[in-house]
Amino acid sequence: MKTEALRSALAPLAALAILLVLWESLTRLLAIPLWLLPPPSAIAAAGARDASTLLGAAITTGRSALVGFGLSTVVGVLAAIILASSRLLERALYPYTLFLQTVPIVAVAPLLVLWFGPGARAVAISSFIVSLFPVIANTLSGLRSVEPPLRDLFRLYGARRVARLWKLELPASLPHLFTGLRIASGLAVIGAIVGEFVAGFSEDAAGLGILVLSAYRQLRTDLLFAAVLAASVLGLVLFGAVSLTGSRLLRRWHPSASGS
Repeated sequence: MKTEALRSALAPLAALAILLVLWESLTRLLAIPLWLLPPPSAIAAAGARDASTLLGAAITTGRSALVGFGLSTVVGVLAAIILASSRLLERALYPYTLFLQTVPIVAVAPLLVLWFGPGARAVAISSFIVSLFPVIANTLSGLRSVEPPLRDLFRLYGARRVARLWKLELPASLPHLFTGLRIASGLAVIGAIVGEFVAGFSEDAAGLGILVLSAYRQLRTDLLFAAVLAASVLGLVLFGAVSLTGSRLLRRWHPSASGS
């Protein structure tokens, strides 16, 4: 298993190394200004020089993203259960959940500042709004995908609605749920950073979104790239944590986690 994992990682690592070498060589060969496109060495130097600032900003953004992601998980699952309980409710309310996917969060963020004040609360709500729809859609799909013979078997034995939900529908929907959570984990970080562009100014420590804006205004493109890289790493960490949790929960009984 370790050998296979190492082999699968070699190709993307080699591609990354080639890309970085080409990037570094071209920026130096063409004498591209540092403010326009810094070479990887300059980005790494900026990251090392401002490591404490980047770490503090990543922690601030990460807290808001985690709160938003947690809210979207709880609210999304509950909303999916309610919609799955009635075809009429699903037809009446599900179209409105699409609003969460289509609403431009940058346009809504000023309202969040008015309602929740600037700072972490508004940023967390921004993260929540952006990451909610995938949880609802995928969980609802999982609840609806239970095989009819299994539903009939539970009804035959007189299982109540709560028992069918807890022992049949929710376990069967877990693969779909974790698919939604993996999507939502990345969107939660995006929502938090976009929320910080508008709502992140307060006494709280500055997040990555504020750091990106600050670096842009100062034409510190190397720090801007480093902040974007930190945001990507933050999203990957959250995505990896969700994926690992899902694989551990599902690997004993579902082929989607075992690779079979």
